[in-house]
Amino acid sequence: MANRRHVVITGGGRGIGAEIARRFAALGDRITVMSRTRDEVEKIADEIGGYGVRCDVGEPASVEAAFFAAGPVDVLINNAGVARSSPVLKTDVRVWDEHLKVNLTGAFLCSLKVLPFMASRSKGRIINVASVAGLKGYPYLAAYCASKHGLIGLTRALAAEYADKGVTVNAICPGYVDSPLLTASMANIVEKTGRSLEDVKADLEAQNPQSRFLDASEIASLAVFLASEDAKGINGQSLSVCGGALNV
Repeated sequence: MANRRHVVITGGGRGIGAEIARRFAALGDRITVMSRTRDEVEKIADEIGGYGVRCDVGEPASVEAAFFAAGPVDVLINNAGVARSSPVLKTDVRVWDEHLKVNLTGAFLCSLKVLPFMASRSKGRIINVASVAGLKGYPYLAAYCASKHGLIGLTRALAAEYADKGVTVNAICPGYVDSPLLTASMANIVEKTGRSLEDVKADLEAQNPQSRFLDASEIASLAVFLASEDAKGINGQSLSVCGGALNV
């Protein structure tokens, strides 16, 4: 296929990242999935006929090696992320640093590896998977909110700098998505509060006016659109997918 794009998805071994990889693969694009966990990326890569690369996005040397192996990139999905909850006074600086390293510095480092090629072709897409926590504050998520607010700031800065070079940079801001990351977050809340999983799940679902968790396919659909020619005029935007949670 002459017009096959090379799409790289970080954090692509499971959840939202894996669903995005499946969706682009179904379009006939060439896919590289990256993750810190080799087994996960190899599994999804085998499933979709793509290429799996181990990459710790917060480590410059790992990013350098991964993108050297991947080659030129047409579409970058910065999806790798961590989320841990705790009262701010009990948030260890190591947890704070981990959030910034993975959620923000990781997107910065990966973007640096693809921007020169995209600019040289006057064409490219960077899509950052942020969060509604990048648009408003949430209790017990100080580190996560700070890192995602930073990611939206990075999105806007890169979009402004590369707008005249044919590259668009946008952020998707999901609410709670049914995913392994959410499952781990709920388990953490259960462990720290002693509440039942059913109660925790009900409370989080209630934060969406539609009273549900989002499906990863909903995030993937928006990513596919933002990477399309139809979205070439959308740049520097932070698009929420949250069932209306930001309106209440």
